[in-house]
Amino acid sequence: MARYASPLLLFAFAFCGIAHGFSVTMKADVPSSSVSRRAILSSGAAALATCSVAALPQKALAGPEVYNLPSGIKYANLKMPDNPKKAVVPQQGDIVAIEFTGYLSNGQIFDRTHAEGTKNALLFKLGSTVVIPGLNEMVANMVVGQKVQAIIPPSKAFGDEGICLENGECLVKPGSALVYDVTLKKSSIPPP
Repeated sequence: MARYASPLLLFAFAFCGIAHGFSVTMKADVPSSSVSRRAILSSGAAALATCSVAALPQKALAGPEVYNLPSGIKYANLKMPDNPKKAVVPQQGDIVAIEFTGYLSNGQIFDRTHAEGTKNALLFKLGSTVVIPGLNEMVANMVVGQKVQAIIPPSKAFGDEGICLENGECLVKPGSALVYDVTLKKSSIPPP
């Protein structure tokens, strides 16, 4: 009886052994008349194809890059404008339109500009006290068309007061960090 092992098949398994930390030895104790060259090559090619696909580097499922502003706000870009080179950057005093959803740290939504089926943007003068300081600062660092998810520290949100009723029940507890999904829809110069 002759011993047959396709060189292609051995290469495939040797390659897989290196790539995946295991080794395989192939031996076939069959008479030479019952094994065709075509069968050996096709089994070797199939093994190599399977091994090659398995050994390809897999793309890491990393999250988006997180940026830090000097004030402690952390954010990640969820969407950038189609043409960032021509994107409009708002200036202090501009009238801006944003869509946002505000979340508590447990994921509960506490505020938003839109509900299912409707889209209502919040209009405000950038730098005013209409929104919390962290939202003002985040929008000032965005461009029109950009969507971010920002983590706003308590000092830039509702601070040590939170948003509480007289009976002590709080919508936003004192000292809470907040998460906002913010899209800057428009920015325009205010009328004279």
